[in-house]
Amino acid sequence: MTMKYVRFLNETIPPYDLTYDDVFMVPSRSAVGSRHGVDLASPDGTGTTIPLVVANMTAIAGRRMAETVARRGGLVVIPQDIPIDVVTEVIGWVKRRHLVHDTAITLAPSATVAEALSLLHKRAHGAVVVVEDRRPVGVVTESDLTGVDRFTQLSEVMSRDLLLLDAGVDPREAFTRMDDAHRKLAPAVDADGDLVGILTRKGALRAALYTPAVDAGGRLRVAAAVGINGDVAGKAKAMLDAGADTLVVDTAHGHQERMVEALRAVRGLDPRVPVVAGNVVAAEGVRDLVEAGADIVKVGVGPGAMCTTRMMTGVGRPQFSAVLECAAEARRLGKHVWADGGVRHPRDVAMALAAGASNVMIGSWFAGTYESPGDLQQAADGRLYKESYGMASARAVANRTSEQSAYDRARKALFEEGISTSRMFLDPSRPGVEDLIDSIIAGVRSSCTYAGAGNLAEFHDQAIVGIQSAAGYSEGKPLHASWS
Repeated sequence: MTMKYVRFLNETIPPYDLTYDDVFMVPSRSAVGSRHGVDLASPDGTGTTIPLVVANMTAIAGRRMAETVARRGGLVVIPQDIPIDVVTEVIGWVKRRHLVHDTAITLAPSATVAEALSLLHKRAHGAVVVVEDRRPVGVVTESDLTGVDRFTQLSEVMSRDLLLLDAGVDPREAFTRMDDAHRKLAPAVDADGDLVGILTRKGALRAALYTPAVDAGGRLRVAAAVGINGDVAGKAKAMLDAGADTLVVDTAHGHQERMVEALRAVRGLDPRVPVVAGNVVAAEGVRDLVEAGADIVKVGVGPGAMCTTRMMTGVGRPQFSAVLECAAEARRLGKHVWADGGVRHPRDVAMALAAGASNVMIGSWFAGTYESPGDLQQAADGRLYKESYGMASARAVANRTSEQSAYDRARKALFEEGISTSRMFLDPSRPGVEDLIDSIIAGVRSSCTYAGAGNLAEFHDQAIVGIQSAAGYSEGKPLHASWS
C-alpha cells in the first residue's frame, strides 16, 4: 500500500489489516465554520449529493426506498433478481416522483379502516390521503384508526379539515403554514386541485437542507444491477433503455473471468452512465476491473450484517484496509470505489470516506425502516421489525432460480452463504430511512469539519487516522445510564 488518501498518526501503519472499529480520526486545525457548509457531493459521476448508496438487496432496495433516498441526494440500486419488466416500471415510476413532496398513500372514502391500516406504515409520514376524483377530501392517521371497527369506511373517521399546500410552495413557507396551523403534514395539490403528494414539517426542513440527486432532465436518479451470468449485454441494454442512471455489474466474487467478460460486454454497449463492478478487496482486482471497463469498483467481501462468507469460507478482508488499498489504486487509475458493507454507525461511514470511498453502500442498516419493501411485523415484546436476508442465502438463491428445474434449485440451495431470515427492528426514534440519513449525514459533515475539509476530496486528503485498542473503541461509546 504505497499510496494513501489518509495520513496515519505518527506515520504508524500496522502490519495487519484494520476494520472500521480499529481506527479513529484525529481533529485538525479547521477553517470550516459550519458543518452545513460542507459539500458532500460525490466526484464519481453518479450524481449523488450525499455519499450514500443503498445496496441492491431485495429486502431493502425497492421503489419507495429509491424515491425517498434520491430525494435526499443518495442513490438506490434496484436488485438484479427483479424481472426486467418490473425494473423498467420501477425506474419510470421513480423518475415521475416529485422532488419535494412525498408520494401519498391514497384510498377512496369507501375504503375500510382495515385497508388503511394495511398501508399506513408503507411510508414514514404515517397518513393516508382520502381522494375523490384525484382530489383530497380527507386525511386519516393511526390515531384516527385506533379503536375503530376494521370494516368502518374512511368517510366516517377521516379528518375533513384539510390544510392544502400549493405544489410549488416554498418549503420554508410550507413549514410555517403547517406550524401555524399545528399540522404535522399537509397534502399538496396542483392548480386544478388534484393531489400531487404530501409534505410533512420534517420534509419541508429536509427540502432546504438536502439537494436531490437528479439526472440531466431534473428527474430523480436510480441505479440498477445486473449479474454476470446469462445474457448480460441484453439485460444491461434493457436497463439502460429504461433510464437507469448507473449500472452495477454485481457478484460476490468480482475478481473472476466471468466478471471481466460481463464488463466487456457492458462496455461494448457504449453506456453513457457510470458502470460499477465488484466486489473485490485488493488493488489487483481494481486494476483488472478498471481495465475491463469499470468506472467504479465495489469493495467488500464479508463485512455485511447478512453475510456469512468469512465464517463459511475464511475469505474476505477487514473493510477499512480493503477500502484504503483499493481506493488508492483506483485513484491512481483515475477511477473511484464504493465501500460496500460493514457500516453500522455514522462514524463507520466517515471512516470509509476518509479511506477514499466516493460513496458508501448501506444494506441491512436500512432494512429496518418504513421504506424497505417488507411488511411491518410486531415481535412478542411489541417492537416493530422487518425481515431481511442476505443475497447469497438459500432464500435469495431460491428467488433467483425460480425458473430452473426442481433438481437444479434443490442442488443450489445446499450452498448457502448468507442469513435467510433476520429481524431488523425499527428504531423508535429513527423509524424512517430519512431519519437514519439525517443521523449519518450530520456525523459525516461534523467529521469533515474536524478534519478541516470543505468537501469529500479535501476530506480524503486531510483526514488523519490513528489505530486504537478495543478498549479505546469502547471508551468512545456513549452511556445511556450512569455507571455507578
